[in-house]
Amino acid sequence: MPWLFLTAAGVLEIVWATAMKYSAGFTRPVPTIGMIAGMAASFWLLAMAMRSLPLGTAYMVWSGIGAVGSFIVGVAFLAEPATAMRMAAAGLIIAGIVVMKIAS
Repeated sequence: MPWLFLTAAGVLEIVWATAMKYSAGFTRPVPTIGMIAGMAASFWLLAMAMRSLPLGTAYMVWSGIGAVGSFIVGVAFLAEPATAMRMAAAGLIIAGIVVMKIAS
């Protein structure tokens, strides 16, 4: 169950980071409220996962899911560049998440 909580927390990190982008510096209320709600839920699920998982593992996987997911959202929906270097960096983060999961 902690890995399910952690995965959901990572997905919600993508949600709140994307909502933050759409909030335009907190000037748009709906995305700002979505960001706050997503952030609160993400932190709560991360805390639930940390009841059983080591701090380093949980935080690294959570932030990695958020980072790679936000990168994918940026490329897919915000016309951000998908250069070879950026793709390689995302791949390294994914590799780190996989190794951390295996090590746990």
